Amino acid sequence: MTTTQLDVKNIGAQVESASAPFRALLGAMHEVIVGQDDLLHGILVGLLSNGHILIEGVPGLAKTTAVATLAAGVDTAFQRIQFTPDLLPADLIGTLVYQPGDQRFVVKKGPIFSNIILADEINRAPAKVQSALLEAMQERQVTIGTETFDLDEPFLVLATQNPVEQEGTYPLPEAQVDRFMLKLIVDYPTRAEERRILDRMSHTGPGPSIKSVMTPAAIIEARRVVDAIYIDDKIKDYIVDLVVASRRPGDFGLDLAELIQYGASPRATINLTIAARANAFLDGRGYAVPQDVKDVALDVLRHRIIVTYEAEAEEQTSEHIIRAILDHVPVP
Repeated sequence: MTTTQLDVKNIGAQVESASAPFRALLGAMHEVIVGQDDLLHGILVGLLSNGHILIEGVPGLAKTTAVATLAAGVDTAFQRIQFTPDLLPADLIGTLVYQPGDQRFVVKKGPIFSNIILADEINRAPAKVQSALLEAMQERQVTIGTETFDLDEPFLVLATQNPVEQEGTYPLPEAQVDRFMLKLIVDYPTRAEERRILDRMSHTGPGPSIKSVMTPAAIIEARRVVDAIYIDDKIKDYIVDLVVASRRPGDFGLDLAELIQYGASPRATINLTIAARANAFLDGRGYAVPQDVKDVALDVLRHRIIVTYEAEAEEQTSEHIIRAILDHVPVP
């Protein structure tokens, strides 16, 4: 048995132990959320990958409930911030407050100082507020006055938004959207799921709730294990090929150049790798396979590939382009 095989076997044993709380968390979340398997799986991938998540869907599809349920399942600090057009950056990060008795300014921290942040309907807030949140996400620190404060780990922002066609919204600029590791799309439930929702939720009392099944320490430990999951060089090359194909599709025999305005950034390459590892972790493996990359590709890339006007005229979305790339780039 080679050294690599021994390492993978050892990592596999660590994955089996470290992933148990996440399986318990997923089961607990399903006690509240009917269906939405892709949404819940994507949230756990983001939690493991230390990456922020943008969740998009029309109202009423349990976006907020899913994030609140995640927070309840983890024994850690949680803040829900309802984004509105009159919100100010200081309402988010905090400000300096003058104390007449001491004749000095003191820092009053805002709700961003928590572990799990639900930024509800982020696209209803103006650009300055969006920028304040996204700066905290990127730098993982906040400056108030002359003082800079580090944000505690784990720090995870899950932002929900309605589709941009909805009235009264401020669409996030593409450069800011790129800071989200994943963009998850929430669709309507199936008929059978809708029937289960009716049975579970159609009463006037409070809905089902869960108890915490995980600690922040378990998340930090799991991330350490995720970083150790083995990815073969051929799979790394495959990840790079997928990203490069979004910029130069002609190099891979794809006639997509007129549909793509901007391809995925290098951040996509990094996030694809980490998310593939997290996907393998949730599957109980100490090594990643090409299918792990395919499983997370849409969520990692859909908001990073900007289509042209020609693509919009032909009703071609970034998801169509990603699927074409996945179908044509050779799999190792």
